[in-house]
Order: sequence, then C-alpha cells, then structure tokens
Amino acid sequence: MKTAILAGGKGTRLAEETSIRPKPMVEIGGKPILWHIMQIYSHYGFNEFAVALGYKGDDIKRYFVEYGTLSGNLTVDLNKSDALMRHEKDHAPWKIDLIETGDETLTGGRVKRLQPYLGNETFMLTWGDGVSDIDIKKLIAFHKSHGKLATVTAVRPQARYGHMRFDGDRVTAFEEKPQTAEGWINGAFFVLEPQVFDYIEGDMAMFEHAPLENLAKDGQLMAYRHEGFWAAMDTLRDKHTLQKAWESGERPWAVWEE
Repeated sequence: MKTAILAGGKGTRLAEETSIRPKPMVEIGGKPILWHIMQIYSHYGFNEFAVALGYKGDDIKRYFVEYGTLSGNLTVDLNKSDALMRHEKDHAPWKIDLIETGDETLTGGRVKRLQPYLGNETFMLTWGDGVSDIDIKKLIAFHKSHGKLATVTAVRPQARYGHMRFDGDRVTAFEEKPQTAEGWINGAFFVLEPQVFDYIEGDMAMFEHAPLENLAKDGQLMAYRHEGFWAAMDTLRDKHTLQKAWESGERPWAVWEE
C-alpha cells in the first residue's frame, strides 16, 4: 500500500522558516519533518511514497537524491570513471515518487494529481507537517473493518494554554497544556479507496471541504479516534515545541526508536 504525502503548500504561518525552504523540509532534531513522517509509516512496513510537490519542490527532490546517494560511508576514487563507492546503506528502504503538482494547486487538486502514481487500490494520505504515535496497522485494520471509502484519523490536540478547573471562584486544579476535551479535529492520516478521486473536481478543490463533506453526506467517511500523541507544525512556536520535545528525549512520535 502506498502513502501519499502533501508537501506543496507555502506554509505562510511559518514564514520565518518557509521563506527559504518548503515547510516539510523544516528540521526537527536535524531531520526534515517530512523524514519523521515517512519514518512513522516505514516503522510499520510501508516504504512506498508519492509526495506531492509545489512550493520550492526542488529542495525536496535535492534532499532525497542526496539522502539516497551520500548517506553512510563512501570511498571516492578519482582515478575511476565510477568514482563513488558506497560501503553500506545507511538509510530507510524507501521508494519515492516526487511529483510536481503546481505552486497554486489546493490540497484536493494535489491528491487528484497523484492518482496515476497511486494505482487503483487502497492508499494512505497525510499532510507533510504532522506527526503522531498512531499505530498505522490498527488504522488500516479499522478501515478494512467498516467497508467505507474513507477513514480520517480524529485527534484531540494539546491545548495551547493551561486549563483551570473551578469550584465557584476557587481553582481546584491547574493543568499545564492538557489534551483538549472540547472536540475532535481532522488529524489527517487517512486511509482511502480509489473511488475517493471521483469526489475531487480539480486543482482548486480543497480536500478538507467539498470532498470530505460529500463523503460524509454519502455515509462514506469514518473516523478512527486516536487518543495518543498528535501535533502539527503550523507555526514557529509549534516548531520550537517539537524541537524541545526531541531534545528532551520525550518524542512520542518517534515510534521507530522503540
């Protein structure tokens, strides 16, 4: 099963970083967040990806070309026509289709443009800026169990501010940035059947709008509720929070380190 990753947006809310690189290439722990996302899937045995490129897409192409050829120990023999010899592979066993989907194309349009590379079979989809400790195999099992066209992972992100509980005016508890209890949101990490492409009209379709709304209206959208860790890197503050977690060793999304 292939995994589609949308990596073409401009990331304007993270302009401090994205003025010089695409958001999926912003680093956490010295590696692009896109690498972290792919490691999550790879941990569960899914190593084939179709990445939708747009804004500064050449940066992503360049990274993976170098990642595949320059990782690990090398010998360079300038006396030979084939000057580069690799001693071992020091990278994940990934096969990656890097597909130009246009600078201005919206999320639904990017998904639609990946259709030739995903085939006529079940596929996974996520955004190029969100990480989680989700169990991908349990997610797929849930999708197969209900027989509908689409599964979205529903998450309850960490609250941005501390949460207080009261007895009258007396504070009975103070929780520093607890997981919000107000409701569930779209955390991406989709599993989709190929018929979902029929719900996307063209480049200017937002996947989060008409396609998902119509799938829900038709009774074809199911939610996999993930109670564990999930975070999206939308702002510089989010980036710093993830970096701090990485440096502290408390990095719940790094399931490949278990």
